[in-house]
Amino acid sequence: ASVAAFDGQIGQPAYAASKGAVAAMTLPLARELARSLVRVVTIAPGIFETPMMATLPQDAQDSLGEQVPHPSRLGRPAEYASLVAHIVENAMLNGETIRLDGAIRMGPK
Repeated sequence: ASVAAFDGQIGQPAYAASKGAVAAMTLPLARELARSLVRVVTIAPGIFETPMMATLPQDAQDSLGEQVPHPSRLGRPAEYASLVAHIVENAMLNGETIRLDGAIRMGPK
């Protein structure tokens, strides 16, 4: 998933819809797969350091990071990995989309 599932931007309706679909299917899939003892949890990341993000000029990366309320920076891969590990370890996490975004809410543009 992605924060775009909840905060779609102008010019990106198809992207937002695809991410929204992932979030929307999380709970029904968790219920469907429960009989097989399979849990379903999705992560909706905000703005993270990624190879694609690294192609942007540093000032653009800094500007994006400053939009995140706290911590005011791009997310780090280790933070994403830490959440994944917690999801795996915590059996009660099921049927949920977890925002990992530093409280960012994307503007319309």
